[in-house]
Amino acid sequence: MDKKPRYRSTFYYEGHRYETTGKTQKEADQKAAVRREQLKRGEIGISGNMTVARWAEEWLETYKRPSVGEGQYKNYLLYIDGVIIPAIGSMTLKSVKDVHLQKILNSRARKSKSDLSKLRMTIKAIFQRAYQSKLIVNNPAEFLELPAAKDGTHRSITDAEREAVLKLAETHHAGLWVKMILYCGLRPGETRALDWRHIDFKNKLIHVEQAMKAHSTIIDEPKTKAGIRNIPIPDVYYNDLLAARKGPFDPVFTKPETKGRHDKASMDRLFKSFRRELNIMCGATVKRNKIIIKAVADDLVPYCLRHTYCTDLQDKGVPINIARYLMGHSDISLTAKIYTHTTDKAIQEAANKINANSG
Repeated sequence: MDKKPRYRSTFYYEGHRYETTGKTQKEADQKAAVRREQLKRGEIGISGNMTVARWAEEWLETYKRPSVGEGQYKNYLLYIDGVIIPAIGSMTLKSVKDVHLQKILNSRARKSKSDLSKLRMTIKAIFQRAYQSKLIVNNPAEFLELPAAKDGTHRSITDAEREAVLKLAETHHAGLWVKMILYCGLRPGETRALDWRHIDFKNKLIHVEQAMKAHSTIIDEPKTKAGIRNIPIPDVYYNDLLAARKGPFDPVFTKPETKGRHDKASMDRLFKSFRRELNIMCGATVKRNKIIIKAVADDLVPYCLRHTYCTDLQDKGVPINIARYLMGHSDISLTAKIYTHTTDKAIQEAANKINANSG
C-alpha cells in the first residue's frame, strides 16, 4: 500500500534552514509560519531572539552545572532567579544594552562589594558566552562598572559589645556556639560539621577537619587544605565544653527543638534569636513584641566574632603566619587585612613602649 505523500515547507531564519511537514501543503505552510513566529519570540532554538531567561538557564545547565560544585551552582541560581530574570528576563538577548545591565548593578548598591562583584561576574559570564556563541554581535556586559558599596569586610566587636555578648552567652541556648566562634575563630560552616570526637579534651585542641558545604547539608572536607587545622581551646572556654560533652559522634551544636544537627537556615535563626535578646538586654525599645529602636548594630554578625578572634591574636602578639594557620586562611594576605587594623590595645602598648624608652 502506497504511503500518502508528505508536503514540506522550507524557510530560512537568520542563516539557518528550517523545514516543516504536513498532510497538505497548507498544513506544512501553517506550521512553518508558527515556527517562524516562535523563533522570532525566542521560544525555540538557540539564537539572539531567545529571552534572557531562557539563555541564562541554558548557560547555567550546559556550561556551569557540569563544572562547578553544588554551592557555586546555587550561588549562580540565586543571582539568575533572584536578580537577573526579574529585571530583564523577558527581553531578548540581542535587545539587551549595557545600560540595562548597569542598572541591575546600581540597584544593588546597598549590598556589599563582594555581592556586587559576584553578580557582575555572573552577568559578564552569561553574556560573554552568548557573544562567543555568536548569538549577539556585541557583549553589553564587557565594561560594566561596580557602583560604590560598603566594603563588606567584617569588623571586630567593641569592648562593650564583647561584655554584653559574653554576658548573654551565659544564659542563651546559643551561648556555647557564640563562644566557640569568639574564642576559637571557627567559621559557622565548620561549627555545623563539628562532632564531639573532634574535641580533644586531653590536649585542649579542636580538630577542624570538615565543614558543611554552602547551601547544602553535605559535610565534606574544608574548601582548601588550609581549613584543616588544630585550634587551642582557651582555659576560659574549656569548662563550658566539658560540661556540654556528649557522645563522640553527636554534633556539638544542635537545634533546640529537634536536637538534630544545624543547617545554615537554623543557625541563622539561632543568631537572629541571640541578637534579638542582645538588643533587649542592651536597652532596645520594644513595642508589641517588636523591636522599634535597636540597641545593637545591624552589622553584628557571627563573622564579627571570628574577626575579633583574629584581632585578639594580633593583640596577644601571635605571629601572623601562626594566625593564618589558626584562621584557616589559604592566603596570608587575608590574615594581613585583619592584622593591619589598628586596635586600641596596640596603640596603648606602643605608647607604653615609647614611654619606657624615653629618657
